[in-house]
Amino acid sequence: MQNFRQLLVWQKSHELVLRIYGVTQAFPASEVYGLSNQMRRASVSVPSNIAEGSGRGSDKEFAQFMQIAIGSISELEYQALLAKDLGYMSITTYNELSGQVSEVKRMLIGLRKKLKANSF
Repeated sequence: MQNFRQLLVWQKSHELVLRIYGVTQAFPASEVYGLSNQMRRASVSVPSNIAEGSGRGSDKEFAQFMQIAIGSISELEYQALLAKDLGYMSITTYNELSGQVSEVKRMLIGLRKKLKANSF
């Protein structure tokens, strides 16, 4: 068990959540319960699963939570693309978000691989 706040991947994913909340505030009011809500939920799921997984008793369990977080970040990756294509965010904002999402995704995959290797 470790302090999730010390994990760089948690810190980066938390920053991403804050960014998603800021970006989605500018979405049309009609999206409050639609895409905006979905993007927020997917983004929050990532650091939440890191936190929960870090509190589990084994690397194997932690790796399972990383897999869930990878699923959530992949969902967010598509939702950001959709938001851009719908005109809810600029290409510049999309490119910045896409970079953050890719960075977090790479880090999650790396951590999951490390945890799986440690659990054998």
